Amino acid sequence: MMFSNKQLTKLIWPLVIEQILTMIVGMADTMMVSYAGEAAISGVGLVDMINNLIITVLAAIATGGAVIVCQYLGSQKKEQANFAASQLMTITAIISIAIMVLCLVFHRGLLQLFFGSIEADVMNACIIYFLITALSFPFLGIYNSSAAIFRSIEKTKVTMYISLLMNIINIIGNYIGVIILQAGVAGVAFPTLISRIVAAIIMLVLSFNHENPIYIKTKEIFTFNTTMIKKILQIAVPNGIENGLFTLGRVLVTSIVAVFGTSQIAANSVAGSIDQIAVVVVNAINLGIVTVVGQCVGANDYDQATYYIKKLMKISYIITAIIGGVVILALPILLNLYSLSETARNYTYILVIMHNIMAFALHPTSFVLPNGLRSAGDVKYSMFVGIISMLIFRLGSAYLFGIIFDLGIIGVWIAMGADWACRSVLFMIRFVSAKWKEYKLI
Repeated sequence: MMFSNKQLTKLIWPLVIEQILTMIVGMADTMMVSYAGEAAISGVGLVDMINNLIITVLAAIATGGAVIVCQYLGSQKKEQANFAASQLMTITAIISIAIMVLCLVFHRGLLQLFFGSIEADVMNACIIYFLITALSFPFLGIYNSSAAIFRSIEKTKVTMYISLLMNIINIIGNYIGVIILQAGVAGVAFPTLISRIVAAIIMLVLSFNHENPIYIKTKEIFTFNTTMIKKILQIAVPNGIENGLFTLGRVLVTSIVAVFGTSQIAANSVAGSIDQIAVVVVNAINLGIVTVVGQCVGANDYDQATYYIKKLMKISYIITAIIGGVVILALPILLNLYSLSETARNYTYILVIMHNIMAFALHPTSFVLPNGLRSAGDVKYSMFVGIISMLIFRLGSAYLFGIIFDLGIIGVWIAMGADWACRSVLFMIRFVSAKWKEYKLI
């Protein structure tokens, strides 16, 4: 077997720690900014929907590079893997800087487009938070791509330690900015910017280390090789379109949520923060499966690729059930950490329970399984499934249940479950058909 249980644990466990740290910081952001009022927490929650869209695009580029690097590693082609890693940094820098500039120039138009109906104080919070966090996009892109390279060579402890540093900076900065300086949303945004700058610089420096199995070279970063870039984008573009539209769908759904009032917007933000607990291990497996399946496919061993997809799916279901159940039992305690009105608290309670039940039933087949397929190079099918499901269920059903049936935020989250169900069925059909084995990229 290419990966023993010990190797899988060594690969995935640091990723779990990394995801937990990221989740904790996200929850800390939401908790601390909640003390600046519901307008502030609503503004941060709304902008984070747009920011998540950008993050998704940058993550898709990093995944595209990681898949190519992993397949070259599986084929024992180290020089090509090094070159792919270097070209990943090139295309990441170009795209992330372009995104930052567009967001800075058109920030007001974007916010009015998605959330034009929100109250003035919420919009003001959105503008402040969006402008500051937009400056971090190039640094986040560099960090993501560098981290993807280290995950490809199974050095996940490196990304774990840098994530720890980044999140310590963030939490301390949040406390200083929000609690001590009482800077509101700016007190949350600036620590995010600073932590991403520090993490990007450190990861980039480490990526040049020639002692690593795979490393980047200065001369290759400043070379634009269309053949290699095309290979990376062959994964990144469909993946980015799928996940980008999925996230865009969430943004559009949030624009529907915005008409339900501040209490439901706040509940949506807080529930979204708490919900990350149940899927924290699954998110780590999503990252690890790229390395595992990518190397198996690079070695042209599809039997092992199939075996590991099934094994990681099984682990995902078991862990999601355990953690999700614990979170539901601990909800009364968790909700005391937030400064919420009674109405917002009640909505949050319902939303978290709904999410954790749906996550156990559908999350692994909706997200872990397609990531395994993408790692083999089968990205267009995932893209089409994602687009269709987002339009019909994530967006269409949210409007139907939330607005037409007047179920409010509850209806929107029912639509989310319908989206996951559609994705699960279609991805399982693809996996069983074995057509995903026809897409090796190198």
